[in-house]
Amino acid sequence: MADDPDRPRPLWKLALLLYPFAAGAVAINLFLIGLMIQAVGLRALAPAESVIGGIVLGIPAAIRAARWVRGLIDEAEGRQR
Repeated sequence: MADDPDRPRPLWKLALLLYPFAAGAVAINLFLIGLMIQAVGLRALAPAESVIGGIVLGIPAAIRAARWVRGLIDEAEGRQR
């Protein structure tokens, strides 16, 4: 039963695999947004603040990315949801 090819792997395993990439992408985006908000007079985010934000916001980003990738895998394998 554990090796059933018609049963998709758990979403949390895929999200855990994608977390470092999602957290890094979020941190970079937060830092760049911090640079852009200087144009309206706000202070920029420090790199450490961006990394902390990436660690926290990387969790929902990894879950969303895992859902997207699982949908692509299901589509490639011809599975119906």
